[in-house]
Amino acid sequence: MVTHGTGYWPGFIIIVGLLSLPLMIVLAAATGDMAISFADTARAIANGLGIAHYDLPAVEAGIVWQYRMSRALMAASSGGGLALCGLVLQSLLRNPLADPYLLGISAGASTGAVSVMLLGLGGGALSVGAGAFCGACLAFALIVLLSGGMRENTARIILAGIAGTQLFNALTSYIVSTAANAEQSRGVMFWLLGSLSGVRWPDALLCSAVTVAGLLVVICYARSLDTFTFGTEVSATLGTRVLRVRIVLLLITALVTAVIVSAIGAVGFVGLVIPHITRMLAGHRHLISLPLTFLAGCHFMILADLVSRTLISHQVLPIGVVTALVGAPVFAFILYRNREKS
Repeated sequence: MVTHGTGYWPGFIIIVGLLSLPLMIVLAAATGDMAISFADTARAIANGLGIAHYDLPAVEAGIVWQYRMSRALMAASSGGGLALCGLVLQSLLRNPLADPYLLGISAGASTGAVSVMLLGLGGGALSVGAGAFCGACLAFALIVLLSGGMRENTARIILAGIAGTQLFNALTSYIVSTAANAEQSRGVMFWLLGSLSGVRWPDALLCSAVTVAGLLVVICYARSLDTFTFGTEVSATLGTRVLRVRIVLLLITALVTAVIVSAIGAVGFVGLVIPHITRMLAGHRHLISLPLTFLAGCHFMILADLVSRTLISHQVLPIGVVTALVGAPVFAFILYRNREKS
């Protein structure tokens, strides 16, 4: 097995991922409580894209295009975006345990989004997405302050992230408990666990545009991320503008995370698990690992959404529960492996 990203193996995996992603999206659109054949699903999607005009029942066409397709696209883009953010953070901080959830970025975005939704923060001038972005930036600023300015002590950064996560989770719980009625509280708490149920086309299209744009920007910094493997001092001697690269990539990470959280809530472990899997397959060259990680995140989240909708009959689980069931054992394994190496 190729473990260093040499040869044609990583490129082959990327091609397979690109070809299988549309099939995964169609499969997700065909799956649900109401049985719709794969062929009718494909026809409904063709009608929705305007490339055909098949005669289908209005109910089936509406379920496939308006509900399941937007949900599948959101699952793919959010999974790819979270996996991408996890890889960027792990490379910048040189810590295999870094991801938006663990570093408090997701928690800060949740607090910002809930503040806009329930407290009316911004007086109507701020959207939920803008509130989530402000919360994500505030959370990361707090982590930078607590960790002493993003020095090489990554253990301190992780500890600061855990503290920030607990703080913003407590603030979110306080806001929900004091400012929401029983129905709002139930809806917000379900959303905070990660929910794709309320996703519609505007949310899916915005998230897709932001995550793909974020991927393209990060790929432009692939060589710089390669140099971070050897530390910031070596990176600077190799010509990398360390401060500028960090600021740009951290802002991209905050923006992508905020857009995802504002749409589906805080989903943990995707940014932690997927980068480790892709590095095992393709090595540490970011020009290869970045698109591969994005595609793997897309597939993983679509599968997680399918499990959340089919595991219990006539009941939808929060998608964050499914990702945690996979991610928690992997997290424990990483901790155990790091202990063995230390």
